Amino acid sequence: MDSSYSQWIQPLVAVSVGSFIAFRAHRKKSLSTSGALAGFFVMSLHIFIGFRFAAMLLVFFFTSSTLTKKGQDKKRLIDPEFKIGGQRNWIQVLSNSGIASVLVVALWILTDGKDYCLNSKDSPLITALIGGVIGHYCCCNGDTWSSEIGVLSDDRPRLITTFKPVRKGTNGGVTKAGLLAAAAGGSVIGLSYVLLEFSTIKCGSDRVLKQLLVIPIATTAGLGGSIIDSLLGATLQFSGFCSIRQKVVGKPGPTIKKISGLSILDNNAVNFVSILLTTVLTSIACLYIF
Repeated sequence: MDSSYSQWIQPLVAVSVGSFIAFRAHRKKSLSTSGALAGFFVMSLHIFIGFRFAAMLLVFFFTSSTLTKKGQDKKRLIDPEFKIGGQRNWIQVLSNSGIASVLVVALWILTDGKDYCLNSKDSPLITALIGGVIGHYCCCNGDTWSSEIGVLSDDRPRLITTFKPVRKGTNGGVTKAGLLAAAAGGSVIGLSYVLLEFSTIKCGSDRVLKQLLVIPIATTAGLGGSIIDSLLGATLQFSGFCSIRQKVVGKPGPTIKKISGLSILDNNAVNFVSILLTTVLTSIACLYIF
């Protein structure tokens, strides 16, 4: 990539696109004001450092936001913390992008702003970091697709730890549709990475076919990340049924009958931990495969 382009054009593109997306998301109520500010920073950072990373973030954000808005009337009856448009604040934005942001900054510093293919023989650390970013967004997208599609499924969810039927909205409840959606969500992230890598980086003919392995890795990361999230939700996140509100809630109380889990982690913490674990596991997998 030409140095003058990197120095002037790419930062301008990053700020312009980041501003547009943040403004649009705020207007459509996908992000709160604080979420839009955090989203602007994260998106601009990703675009500035590498289009591959921005592509994964964009695919996650737009597909997840679209799915969140599907079936809102049904979701309102199930989710006690339902917000129109699935509006996310800065905490939710950073819990779904903070780790990846740290990793892409580390990549930028280590590579001097240059793009590298996945190839552990040349640089194990760079391969591990790129794999971590892929795993991060596969987990985010897979878990969101799983939750948003699973809750609209006609199937009754089963608690992942006992396989007993539970009410919709119970943390750790899974459905077949939700698990398939998680795998699909991960595969879409992998595909977006591969397409941008092929169009922006010359990896060499001996490595091109191997880069396609990112897609099955991403599919596994999407499914695995969703399963990790469900296991954490079923064990370390409280779920109970409120007899007054007639809904599944996330905090204990006098009118609430416990369904599962302990009051150790909230939803943002569960997301963060599952993303962290999936990031590490995908990073290790890429080291062995590439």
